[in-house]
Amino acid sequence: MTLFRLIRIRGIGFSRNILLTATCMAITLPWSTPTVADQSATLAISCGAVGKEYELCRTGVDTWSRKTGHRVTIVTAPGSTTERLALYQQLLAAGSQDVDIFQIDVIWPGILANQLIDLTAYAKGTEQDYFPAMMANNRIDGRLVAIPWFSSAGLLYYRRDLLEKYGERVPETWTELQTTAQRIQQAERAAGNPRMWGFVWQGRAYEGLTCDALEWVASYNGGAIIDARREVTIDNPRAAAALTRAASWVGAISPLGVLNYGEEEARGVFQSGNAVFMRNWPYAWALAQSDDSPVRDRVGVASLPRGGEDGVHAATLGGWQLAVSRYSRHPGLAADLVMFLTSPGEQKRRALEAAYIPTIPALYQDPDVLRANPFFGQLYATIVHALPRPSAVAGVHYNRVSSRFWNAVHGVLAGKQPAQPALEQLARDLKRILRRGRR
Repeated sequence: MTLFRLIRIRGIGFSRNILLTATCMAITLPWSTPTVADQSATLAISCGAVGKEYELCRTGVDTWSRKTGHRVTIVTAPGSTTERLALYQQLLAAGSQDVDIFQIDVIWPGILANQLIDLTAYAKGTEQDYFPAMMANNRIDGRLVAIPWFSSAGLLYYRRDLLEKYGERVPETWTELQTTAQRIQQAERAAGNPRMWGFVWQGRAYEGLTCDALEWVASYNGGAIIDARREVTIDNPRAAAALTRAASWVGAISPLGVLNYGEEEARGVFQSGNAVFMRNWPYAWALAQSDDSPVRDRVGVASLPRGGEDGVHAATLGGWQLAVSRYSRHPGLAADLVMFLTSPGEQKRRALEAAYIPTIPALYQDPDVLRANPFFGQLYATIVHALPRPSAVAGVHYNRVSSRFWNAVHGVLAGKQPAQPALEQLARDLKRILRRGRR
């Protein structure tokens, strides 16, 4: 059942209508229906719908509903992280009780902390089961405002069969990737596939481009936009070289349309068999290996290339957390559902069914998980050493920092401005933003 709810959001300086799509309304089972109406509560959780996210969320809340007798509504959030954050901020600013549990990006705890409850008492000491860095990321001013649900880091996907066909190896540097992609693209087009491209990635002006571009810059030892002292470091020759390299791909080994690609657009091209390489998150593995995938059993996964012989393999840390709104009518029940969905059993199920990356180190040694996802052994080190975005140092200013960054990068990729002057202007903008103070 699907329900469309029109919510009137009112706040300081704005008033607008927001359309929420709610699914799995009133999940109630015959044997768990309470005899007194107020014995059963209804919760609402906002879940994503990228890949198998919605399906896995639905299965998890169904299980919790059967165990508890409570009902759950799933509110599907916008696919764009930028749009999702804007929606969440509007709901929370208005004190809306329409959503109890929010699925939040790894970079949002500092932005949303004041509108979320402290989950420390509900975790009951299980904090030690998760990656320490992730829990530290979610603890703001001593309050545990979110529990890590699944993690992620940027990966290089490649067509194993095509590399073998042309006698090429997995590229270690971006130069090698560009050369190999160009060669195979031309050969496959000559062989009858005019839609073949060498490399697809996330080029739209949104948070996904911040992730991709941060990997390029860091791989050239160009820093992480802002350092730990809140000093803007992006205006440097190595960062400019990284962006200049990426801009050279557009229209050559990457389609012009890549400038409007998100995760799913890139995956669609790669999984249809029309790209040699793809940058994406781990979730794409299970989909590429699905029964109806044209590239099933022909895909490999590796670390993203280095910026050069003196460069490094850099992967941006991603992932999503679950948090409870301070305006929830049932904060205790909502916290219980959060702890269930993020538990080892649920994380194992999600890893087995759709290769979602656990936030619990012990699961990387689980034989069942490794059998289903052989690359998890390699991924463990990638997750541990993944590059965080500068959300902690930027605090509530992060969204503006990131949007300035991705817009500057998008301009370079689109050929509107060379990298160096674009980064000089970006540095001036970021310094002005950060001078406005901390959280």
